[in-house]
Formats: sequence, structure tokens, C-alpha cells
Amino acid sequence: MSVELETEFQTVQDVIDQVGGVPPSRIRMKPTPGSATEADAIALHEKKRALCELVDGVLVEKGMGYVESLIAGAIYAMIRGFVRARKLGVASVADGPYLIAPGLILIPDVAFVSWERCPGGRVSRRAVAEVVPDLAVEVLSASNTRAEMDRKRQAYFDAGTSSVWMVSTHERTIAIYDRGIDEPRKYGEGDVIELQEILPGFRLSLAELFGELDEIEGVPPTP
Repeated sequence: MSVELETEFQTVQDVIDQVGGVPPSRIRMKPTPGSATEADAIALHEKKRALCELVDGVLVEKGMGYVESLIAGAIYAMIRGFVRARKLGVASVADGPYLIAPGLILIPDVAFVSWERCPGGRVSRRAVAEVVPDLAVEVLSASNTRAEMDRKRQAYFDAGTSSVWMVSTHERTIAIYDRGIDEPRKYGEGDVIELQEILPGFRLSLAELFGELDEIEGVPPTP
């Protein structure tokens, strides 16, 4: 499915405001903001020039960071190991784009898609997955803004995602937002996350997860 939408902007500030106040350095000017299409986003992805999300005809480079990628990788490994062992579905990492809605492509740092959401119980070979993940995980980078993440989270929920995680490596916390519930569940470093609805039996220790940061910074892990 490919739907070409176009949004007219009067000023650069209009563009920035529309995509959640992200730094201008993350907004690609070719194609002209407001005119970018799903095909443009796919072309960039296939050429591996940049990881770009598509929002209202604007290509927005995904905020990235080395530490953030390590934590995302650790979360992915834990979820993938759990779902593969139980044949529950598939997990993807941060170069796996999803067509969340016509003209809207998002790239979660980690995502889980149950087999029930995959047509025929199989994974598509398309460049962009035309399914909506059950779970989307966003590991916050320095260039992410609150408005950007609020918008992205709402887009996931509008499309049917059940749960969205916002992971802060700086604060060593995870806020879990569930569809239809206003307030998030917030977990600190001493907590354990259990996903009874989406992945019954799955447990994630934040002490174990964020313990990797101590190794990166040269501080011995906590016994």
C-alpha cells in the first residue's frame, strides 16, 4: 500500500513545529518538506543513507546514539529470545520501519509483532512492514523532544499498538504507556517489568539491563 500525501508549510518553523520541535539538523530538505512520500523514505532506507521516519510529508532522521543503541540491543535480545522460544511472533530492531498509517512511517528502536497481526502468519519481505506492532520501544536520545515523542506515541496508539515504552538511559528508567490508559507505569533501576497482557511470563530486570551502562563507563557492575 502506498498513499502519497502532501502538506503545505509556510515557514521552516512550521515544519519544525509539525514534527514535534526536533532539531533542524534532523529534517531533510530533499524532497522539500511536505512533499516527501513513502517511496522517498523507502529509497533512503534501501540505500542505507539515513534512517528516516516519514511524518506529514517530511523526512525526519531518527535520533541516534551509541549508548542508546546498546540498551536497545539488550532489550531486543531479551524480547527476541522470549518470543522465538515460544513461537509468539517476531521482534525487530532500529532499522526496521513500519507503515503505521498512510503517509506515516515510524522506526521504533525495538518492536514486537505477534503472529496474529502478520497476514498468513508470515513476515513480509517488503522494505517497510505494513503491520502495526503490538509493542513499540523508543530509547530516548539527546535530540528527541517531548512533543516529538508524545506525537509518536499517540500515532502508535491510533494505529492499534497496545503498549509503548519510553526508555531513558540517562535516568535509567522505563515509562510504559498502555493504550487507553492516561498515566504511564514508571519503572526504576530496582524494578522488574512483567508484561502479562502482551507477553505473559516475560520479565525484564532494569538492574540487569542498565548494568551494561556501568561496564561502558568503566564502573564495575553491581554484584
